[in-house]
Amino acid sequence: MGTTTHKSNRLMFYVRAIMVIIGGFIAAYGLESVLIPNNVSDGGVTGISIVGSQLFGIPLGALIAVLNIPFIFLGYKQIGKTFAVLSVLGIASLSVGTSLMHHVPTIIEGDTLLVTVVGGIILGFGMGLALRNGGALDGIDMLAVLLSRKLPFGTSDLILFLNVFVFIFVSTVFGLSGAILSGIAYFIASKVITIVEEGLSGSKTYKIITKEPEQMTDAIRDRLGRTATYNEVYGGYSKDKFIEITCVINRLEDSKIKEIIRDIDPTAFVIVYEAAEVKGGSFKKRNIH
Repeated sequence: MGTTTHKSNRLMFYVRAIMVIIGGFIAAYGLESVLIPNNVSDGGVTGISIVGSQLFGIPLGALIAVLNIPFIFLGYKQIGKTFAVLSVLGIASLSVGTSLMHHVPTIIEGDTLLVTVVGGIILGFGMGLALRNGGALDGIDMLAVLLSRKLPFGTSDLILFLNVFVFIFVSTVFGLSGAILSGIAYFIASKVITIVEEGLSGSKTYKIITKEPEQMTDAIRDRLGRTATYNEVYGGYSKDKFIEITCVINRLEDSKIKEIIRDIDPTAFVIVYEAAEVKGGSFKKRNIH
C-alpha cells in the first residue's frame, strides 16, 4: 500500500512539474511576442530584469535566473522544498523560454488596448498555471504566497500591491505611459491568475439562519440537488437557539438558491462568501430530474 502511494505521489509531482514548465514557456511567449516588443513590461523580478536588460544590455534570461535566486532560497526556507524545486523549474523555463523566443514574430503591434489585454491574458495564464501546480515563475510570486499565509489577502492581490513599486522603477526606462500600460497588463494578468487558480465557475458558501431549517434543506436537496449541513448557533443578544444551514454551490446555481430562500423564508439571515476550493465530502451534485 505504501509503495503504491509513493508511486502515486511521485507521478503527481512529475505532472505538476510539467505543468509548471509549460506555464513558464507560456509566460515567456506572452512577454516576447506581445509585451516587450511594444515597450510594455512585466511586473515582479521579471519586470526588474526587463528594465535591467534594456539599461545594461544583459540577456533577459540570465537576469531572470540570477535575480530570482534570493527568492528561491526564501521559498525553500519558508514554504518548503517541493515549492522551491517547482519554482526553480518554472523560473528556469521562463528564463530559457525568453531566450529561445527572443525572435518570435510579434503578434500585436501598436494597438495599446490589445497589447495590454492579450499580453496580460497570456502572461496571467502561464503564471496561474504554475501557481495552481505548486510553483512560481517570479520571486514576487513567492513573496506573495508567503505573505498570503500571514495576511488576510489573496495571492493575486498581494502580487498586484508589490508590483506597484516595480512599475515605479519600470517608468524610469519605459516612461510613465509604458509603466501605466505595464500596470494595466499586469492587473489583467492578476485576474487571470485568480481564474486559473480557482477555476472559472468557482464555488460559494451559503450560511442560512432560518425559521424553517428542515423545509429549507429539503428544498435545497430537491430543487438544487445539493446537500446541506446543520449547525446550532445562539443569538448574541437574545441567547435564543437557531439552526444555521451551510451549503456549498457553484456560481451557476447562485440565482436558484436565492429563489429557494425567498420562497421558503424571505426573512432568513444569509451570509455568502467565496470558496476558493472544494474537495471531498458530498459536494458532488446529484441529478434533480
